[in-house]
Amino acid sequence: MARFVDIHPDNPQPRLLQQVVAALHDDALIAYPTDSGYALGCRVGNREGRDRILRIRGLDERHHFTLVCRDFSQLGQLVHVDNAAFRAIRSATPGPYTFILPGTPEVPRRLLHAKKKTVGVRIPDHVFVQALLAELGEPLLSSTLILPGETEARTMGWEIKEELDHDVDVVVECGETPAEPTTVIDWSEGAPEVLRRGAGDPDRFEA
Repeated sequence: MARFVDIHPDNPQPRLLQQVVAALHDDALIAYPTDSGYALGCRVGNREGRDRILRIRGLDERHHFTLVCRDFSQLGQLVHVDNAAFRAIRSATPGPYTFILPGTPEVPRRLLHAKKKTVGVRIPDHVFVQALLAELGEPLLSSTLILPGETEARTMGWEIKEELDHDVDVVVECGETPAEPTTVIDWSEGAPEVLRRGAGDPDRFEA
């Protein structure tokens, strides 16, 4: 059964944050709130966690995983960002955007898109996620919690606990969670292409 952790949305309790981080270090898969719906997350080195995410979401190996980063300097270690992309992405983060970019050697090959060698990256504008990443000290391998047959991310921790009680290890509740998923921008070919219109305004990336 999944553990349910209720964390304060504005002042996350350090003791509870440490418990979630300890679970992640024990290769837990967590369901956690972000600025654009719930997501599934585990440590980058958690091979089984990656496979569990694919199973829960009903996805195949072509899925673009996202590395959730604390700040731009962490993001820059994981993906190649040219000058034009650098300025645009920096001005849009933190926020509800996912950017697909070529991965650096820091990213395990199993997390890169098989053909394109790309990966998603994002910096959420969310108090709990920022506190979690600071305590964890590394990016989080993540994917929006959209279940098979559904089109929107889940937003209620207790519903996730009921439905995925035997599929995830920890469910974090943390106040209200917006339903709209991130806006996805593919910048892997040198110019931005909007792949999914979501919570972030896509107009700033469209000519």
